[in-house]
Amino acid sequence: MAAIRNVTFIAAAWLVVGVLIPVAAFAAPAVSNCLAIANAAPMIIPASVKLAALKKRELRLTFVGHSTFLIESAGGIRIATDYAGWAGAGLIPDVVTMNHAHDTHYTDFPDPKIKHVLRGWNPKGGHAAYNLQLADVLIRNVPTNIRSFSGDGTELFGNSIFIFELAGLCIGHLGHLHHELTDQQLGQIGQLDVVLVPADGIWTMDHGGMAKVILQLRPRLVVPMHYFDASTLSPFIDRLKPLFSVKINPVPTVVLSRATLPEQPQVLILPGF
Repeated sequence: MAAIRNVTFIAAAWLVVGVLIPVAAFAAPAVSNCLAIANAAPMIIPASVKLAALKKRELRLTFVGHSTFLIESAGGIRIATDYAGWAGAGLIPDVVTMNHAHDTHYTDFPDPKIKHVLRGWNPKGGHAAYNLQLADVLIRNVPTNIRSFSGDGTELFGNSIFIFELAGLCIGHLGHLHHELTDQQLGQIGQLDVVLVPADGIWTMDHGGMAKVILQLRPRLVVPMHYFDASTLSPFIDRLKPLFSVKINPVPTVVLSRATLPEQPQVLILPGF
């Protein structure tokens, strides 16, 4: 059944984008579950105002704002993405990830109490490489390039797509992505269930380009970030509407599990910019 759904998804993508994106089978490292096609079946459970304890195969996702999400595992690991110094009042995450496009996506002065600071670029040159197992969470990255105002206009490996594997799910945070993904990068990423995607249409990629990236990745759930108001979010959603249903969550927090993924591809909007 999962295979049929994937074929249907890609066939529809041809009609929307005009490009059939190849679906290759990539060899998977034993440590990663994301590098195999997911067999999930789907539905979203909104979080209540009072946060309940997570069950073993659940995670909690909270949109803090801009490109920062707080990801919490049932084992108690807390991760803040594109961390620029704040992830909630008084909160010290166990792990923070950063990207190098602008200083709203990183800080040079992370709280020293944060145990793991994962920069999506390598300050010493080359690319950043992570494969970090913490309790019930695996964190890894796939480097991408970003535009730059110096040199030839490109900062090689200035961004990382961070992949978080927990609760039987694979979540990809695209960071400040500036280009479509190569076959090699797609192979390194693997099959994602949830994609956290910048939807600004200007500073990262235009909406058409970002829609192509989403079709490359074929997730069940897309959560927009890095949008500034409804005028930037609406055209992004319009690009995906032929293939994705749209759900607006009443609160910025949602509890996810493999059993509650949406039956059909869905855009889930968490309040906040």
